[in-house]
Amino acid sequence: MPSPEQILNGLSAIANQWLFLAIAWHLFFAVLAGGLALGIRPSKRVGGVLLALPLLSVAALAWLAANPFNGILFTLAAIALLWIALRLPQERVHIAPLWLMGAGILLFVFGWVYPHFLETSSWLTYLIAAPVGLIPCPTLSIGIGLSLMVGNFESRAWSLALAGMGLFYSLFGAFRLGVAIDLVLLLGALLALLVICISKVAAPEQALAH
Repeated sequence: MPSPEQILNGLSAIANQWLFLAIAWHLFFAVLAGGLALGIRPSKRVGGVLLALPLLSVAALAWLAANPFNGILFTLAAIALLWIALRLPQERVHIAPLWLMGAGILLFVFGWVYPHFLETSSWLTYLIAAPVGLIPCPTLSIGIGLSLMVGNFESRAWSLALAGMGLFYSLFGAFRLGVAIDLVLLLGALLALLVICISKVAAPEQALAH
């Protein structure tokens, strides 16, 4: 595996060389979040496919940057999420309870303005060109955030796959690469896993009630 310095340099290069793509992904996520705010409710299947696409972007850029580790993991994760998404029901997504919605919004905002790797003299640049859709942690943060907003599509498989990636990359980023802000993603991943545990406890109780 490359040294932390090599990995950090590679991530920085991606963040600064693909600004136009970062802007495009910001527009993509703005449409998704804006649609939810305006009451547009896509099917769970469509929503899952849309949230899996940015992982393919991260994988492609990792391969181009000669980072096969990220390339392999994100390719496999994207394929897994697409496979899960295509098996989700066609029913519309439902907005999660307020506390979960709030956590999802915080993770979304964190990924949207992810203040690392991009070299800029103005914080305003992060509002439109932070490296979401380009590198792992901001992409996973926005993906987990949006997933939490819609109750993780009520899919344990989806939650485990996405939260597992978030857990690994947040720990790797914070403790291997020294990017302390990735601990925010760690909290989001742990919350997603907690939601799974809560749903497992609630399901038997509901069954007994009936």
